[in-house]
Amino acid sequence: MATIPASIHIDPVRIIGQVDPRIYSGFTEHMGRCIYGGLYDPNNKHGLSDPKTGFRLDVLDVLKELNIPLVRYPGGNFVSSYRWQDGVGPRELRPRRPELAWLSEESNQFGTGTHPFGCIVDCPFLSPLRILGTEPCICLNMGTGTLEDALAWVEYCNGSANTYYANLRRTNGHDAPYGVKYWSLGNEVWGPWQIGQMEAQDYANNAYQWAKALRLLDPNIQLVSCGETGYTDWDRVILRKLAPVVDFHSVHSMSCRGCVPHYGPSTAAAAEKALDITRSLIDLSKIESGLNKALTVCFDEWNVWDPVRAPGDKGAEEHYDLSDALAVASWLNVFVRQADIVKIACIAQSVNVISPIITSPEGLFRQTTFYPLKLFSTFMRGASLDIHVQSPSYQGPTVPPFIQHLTLHTPDSARLTKFVDVSAVLACTTPPEIRVAIVNRSENNAFSAHFAFGPNAEVTSSVKVYEVWSADLKDRNGFGKDEEKIKAVEKEEKWDGKQGYLLKSHSFQSEFLF
Repeated sequence: MATIPASIHIDPVRIIGQVDPRIYSGFTEHMGRCIYGGLYDPNNKHGLSDPKTGFRLDVLDVLKELNIPLVRYPGGNFVSSYRWQDGVGPRELRPRRPELAWLSEESNQFGTGTHPFGCIVDCPFLSPLRILGTEPCICLNMGTGTLEDALAWVEYCNGSANTYYANLRRTNGHDAPYGVKYWSLGNEVWGPWQIGQMEAQDYANNAYQWAKALRLLDPNIQLVSCGETGYTDWDRVILRKLAPVVDFHSVHSMSCRGCVPHYGPSTAAAAEKALDITRSLIDLSKIESGLNKALTVCFDEWNVWDPVRAPGDKGAEEHYDLSDALAVASWLNVFVRQADIVKIACIAQSVNVISPIITSPEGLFRQTTFYPLKLFSTFMRGASLDIHVQSPSYQGPTVPPFIQHLTLHTPDSARLTKFVDVSAVLACTTPPEIRVAIVNRSENNAFSAHFAFGPNAEVTSSVKVYEVWSADLKDRNGFGKDEEKIKAVEKEEKWDGKQGYLLKSHSFQSEFLF
């Protein structure tokens, strides 16, 4: 194993924008064991669920560690044939229906009135909203659903007048409106797997009318348009039409679990280039529409997933290793670096389904991916800094093809695929702290990283480091003796800023330079 020099240049006055805490958001879908047997387990025989609400208390305690500001619900593909009305009112009267997205059955025992991330605020026994400090983003059914259904859902959640659905909410035991602020206009409507797939212009025209009507009912809501990857013609068409009536444009992308997750195809590198393109499409739509308002990205589905290895209709329960943890850390680096355009990002999903947490009836364990999520959400807040990194780049066959095609004979591909992947923030502490997150994506090589700081930076000799590493990239966590094989290890190191800092091969390190 060789040790290769690298350099990281940080100047605290070169601010990109404020890191929005909502980039550390989550996602729950009626899929596999995400909700039933994950968040909601009323028949748990081991005393792990609240007897009044059915919520798994151990799951809520662990999710609390991630400091999740927002959770998207109820899908995902599931939402495109979902009747929200089935999930409210007395549970014994709720219908059981075929579920077409994941070819299962939906009991509707869990619904709008039982959602733990923001729709049971007046529950006298347990309020996960207060416990977790989250708020919901509800995705509307634009597959089998109608505009009338959508208006009724918004009225049920937010209505305060003496009207039918507001009164139905009161009848169901919730006097005060829920005040749901964020609403998504459908999910992946462009995809052939979606119930109610549409052509771009058809969706754009339909969503435009929905947006107008929903804002008439509640002018205070914020709307998310249904984007694709951020660099397709679908994104261009949708932004051109919907820019005047939405607040966010959604982007979806996953790293491929079947390749090298931390720098293979469809990686965070591809997403970063896609965000560069999305930024230009947003600018173009605002220019053409004469808009002077904020319009940013809601990256509301991202993670590592191999649908062949973990099929969606089988529950998509990935068992993540260290390589996957490095991929997640690289994704989060992207969102911090793109802080001026990405304001919401939701890892898919929160429990069991391609998730940082796996449960059994007897307990749970934190997957390898849990630890970078926790470190970023805890420490990487503040002003994102424009940094410069000098490091070799990965040039192998798994560099995403569209990056290779777009960046031929330019340095852009090297910029996106450097082995030493870094983000930095200026934290709002007294005094301000420079916090740095570093992924060494090389499987075999360590790097000696030399830091250079701007003239206004004062760096002391005390460096606190949280390291996620193991000798084997395939190491993963589990129940029993394997539960803590991969975790975040805290270290305090003395460093004069002159010698190179050793970055172990295939490691993630979150460092705080005072």
